[in-house]
Amino acid sequence: MSYYSNTWGKIPSPKNDKSFLTGPKKRLSELFSACKIFLEFMKGFRALHFAGPCITVFGSARFDEDNEYYIQSREAGARLAKLGFTVMTGGGPGIMEAANRGAAENNGRSIGCNIILPKEQKPNPYLDTMIEFRHFFVRKVMLIKYSLGFLVFPGGFGTMDEIFETATLIQTKKIDNFPIILIGKTFWEPLLDFVRSKFLTEETISEEDLTLIILTDSLDEAMHILCEAAVKQFKTTWQGPQQPLHWLGEGLDSTHNS
Repeated sequence: MSYYSNTWGKIPSPKNDKSFLTGPKKRLSELFSACKIFLEFMKGFRALHFAGPCITVFGSARFDEDNEYYIQSREAGARLAKLGFTVMTGGGPGIMEAANRGAAENNGRSIGCNIILPKEQKPNPYLDTMIEFRHFFVRKVMLIKYSLGFLVFPGGFGTMDEIFETATLIQTKKIDNFPIILIGKTFWEPLLDFVRSKFLTEETISEEDLTLIILTDSLDEAMHILCEAAVKQFKTTWQGPQQPLHWLGEGLDSTHNS
């Protein structure tokens, strides 16, 4: 039985990573792509294994340092560092830079999971550790896997993707109920109004699902929620850094490039 029609002829071999998501390729090419993705996962696992309890900060890359949300994200990074959390971001400019900057300025651990784009996203200069990824889905796994909670500032398509993918994983019990905290009521309230008026009214989500996302303007409230989740929900206590196994080549260097 044939599963594919030959009407359109052969599909050209992939010439770059972009073509990975454009349909079936030659078997050897698919195997090669799978191996590269596996190695990319392993690079992330090795780099982040000793990161400690992380809070991931999401938000737009387009805000400069004079923007109110940049200023607030910088303060959030500082507070997280003082509480003993490792601050993890996508490693780029804007909100990500601000959170990493706040952590770095307060002797906190600052990590960036950067993405390689056609128009290169330059890593911000406030990172203790930087890992570069070619695939968004690998990067998102790292940002979620090592975090005890998520602090989300205003952003665009990428930030929306991160919010709803994380909420979906919690909703479907694929991960525990991590706090997803949106900062900025003026910005986020219309989105949540839409969710309530459409998703809930049409019964595409339940009333319980609405509790997965917390909206606030208060960093005090956000820090309280994150600390409570870390201690009560995940039984987290900081007992000092775990020692790397050097014979496995483990250990966090100052930077990790592709």
